[in-house]
Amino acid sequence: MSTTSSSASGAQAVIIDAVRTPIGRAGKGSLVEVRPDDLGAFILRSLLDRVGGGVETSLDEVICGCGFPWGEQGYNVGRTIALLARLEKDVPAFTITRLCASSLQAIRSAQHAIQVGEGASYAIVGVESCSRVGRDRHLAEHNPLLDPHMPGPTFADIYLPMIETAENVASKYGVSRREMDLFALQSQQRALAARDSGVLENEIVPVPLPNGSLFTRDEGPRPGTTLETLSALPALLPDAGGRLTAGNSCALNDGAVSVLVMARDRADELGLSPRARIVASGVAAVDPANMGVGPIEAVSRAFTSSGLALSDMDTVEINEAFASQVVAVAREIGLDPADERLNPHGGAIAIGHPFGMSGARLVTAAINALEQRDGHFGLVTLCVGGGQGQAMILERV
Repeated sequence: MSTTSSSASGAQAVIIDAVRTPIGRAGKGSLVEVRPDDLGAFILRSLLDRVGGGVETSLDEVICGCGFPWGEQGYNVGRTIALLARLEKDVPAFTITRLCASSLQAIRSAQHAIQVGEGASYAIVGVESCSRVGRDRHLAEHNPLLDPHMPGPTFADIYLPMIETAENVASKYGVSRREMDLFALQSQQRALAARDSGVLENEIVPVPLPNGSLFTRDEGPRPGTTLETLSALPALLPDAGGRLTAGNSCALNDGAVSVLVMARDRADELGLSPRARIVASGVAAVDPANMGVGPIEAVSRAFTSSGLALSDMDTVEINEAFASQVVAVAREIGLDPADERLNPHGGAIAIGHPFGMSGARLVTAAINALEQRDGHFGLVTLCVGGGQGQAMILERV
């Protein structure tokens, strides 16, 4: 079991601020020509400039979450981002990957360091460019013992395509195509309402593009989406259940996020007002074939560690890798998938899922939702490729 509670130490980890870029579509969106290290440096610099108050000189370390840290995201991209953001050369940095939960783990790592007294001020970056890294470039080499499609014996299928794991979850937990399409429609409607109402302005920093234009809002949400249009989309795996479509799954995307995590006493010394406290976190592992349900146990561990329950949560952010896994996870933790607390401003099906960005993006979204709804506690959780789940509980302060 792996859980962490801020009550485990006298040092209290708080979040001072959190901002993100708009999310672009991979391969054809506004961020195609922007290097991920440059994008990460831009959002880190934007965060530090927004906070001000001499915070830059107080940093103990930069921690970067990146799903696939190779190519232009390689060579310890956290360090390259720190230098590109014009931080002093004596500010250390490292990069961490837990695939889809990488930047949530980066926040958790800062929390851990604060609790044991190693430091008091950490700049978190989450970044991913699916346009420029991954897919047919810089892919990982499979270990034959973990890939049944390769010669010889195997004892797990860690490389199973995510869409196959999502069909497995739909079958195991009885999630129908109609339920998945209804949830996808809800994600689109909530994302569009949030985008058009301006409630996301506090979390999004417009990005200047190489062509001189300004990228200001998420490209993923699709106006005019209806249940009929979603229902008409062809199945991605017609021979394996036929429930997953491009409409009820997340897309591939580009984006970056930055979060400032501090010890409460350091924030007080600098005269900074925290927006949230990290209450507890939890991680769990499951069979890679059913990776989408990893959050179920991770959430349970976070609740156990904190002494809180779902009824205490005023907002819940479950990463929408696939509608099947969100519906399954929500039901298993006791939440109606249509509950207004669940992804109130839409999720990855509409907004997008840049892997290394997503964990900290959910934290950013949860903090904003708590402030806008006058809430107290928020839950963030993601499934993780390879069969894991991670969760974190936040308290608005």
